[in-house]
Amino acid sequence: MPVLKIHLLEGYSDADKIRLCEGLTDAVRLVVPAPPEAVTVMIHEMRAADYMRGRQMRTPAPARPDPSGIVKQFLNDMQTRDLDAARAHLAPDFTMHFPGSGAMSDLDALIRWAAPRYQSVTKAYAGFDTMQTSGDASVVYCRGTLSGVWLDGTAFDGIRFIDRFEITDGLLTRQDVWNDIAEIRATP
Repeated sequence: MPVLKIHLLEGYSDADKIRLCEGLTDAVRLVVPAPPEAVTVMIHEMRAADYMRGRQMRTPAPARPDPSGIVKQFLNDMQTRDLDAARAHLAPDFTMHFPGSGAMSDLDALIRWAAPRYQSVTKAYAGFDTMQTSGDASVVYCRGTLSGVWLDGTAFDGIRFIDRFEITDGLLTRQDVWNDIAEIRATP
C-alpha cells in the first residue's frame, strides 16, 4: 500500500488539494498496481511564515486552473455559439485540426469549414482524461458521441469522437479532433 507524504505551503483551497491528491494517486497507479483506495496521500501544510528559501520568505504560487474545466467551458461556449467567450480560452498561437481540414487558428474559419458538412452538431460526453506532459502543457482527451442534423435536414446521432486539447498557462494551444462523421455520411 503506497503512502505519499507531501509538504505544501498553506494557501491552497480544499478543491486544489483534492485535485493534487487525485493526481498523485493516479501517478502512483501508473507504476504500482494498487486500487485507488490503497493509495494514501497525506498533506502536511506549512505556514508561509515558517518557510524560507534563498534567504527570502516565500508564499505559494497560485494553483493552476483545472485543464478539463477549461476544455469543458470552451466546448460549452462553442456549442452555445458564444464565440467571444470561447476565444477568451485560446492562446495567441492556438491551432486546431479536424478530419479533412488543414490547420486552423480562427473559430470563424472553423464555422465556415463546418457549414457545408452539417446544419448543427452537439456532443454527448463519455469522459475527460487529463495528464501533464513532460513540458509545460497539460493534455485533455474528451470522448463521446456526436448528434445533429445533416444539411438535408435528417438527424444523426451516436457518431464517435475524440478531441485532444493542449493547455499551457490556462489557455488552449492546440485541438486535434477525430470522429467517424465521414464514415457515417458515406454509408448509404
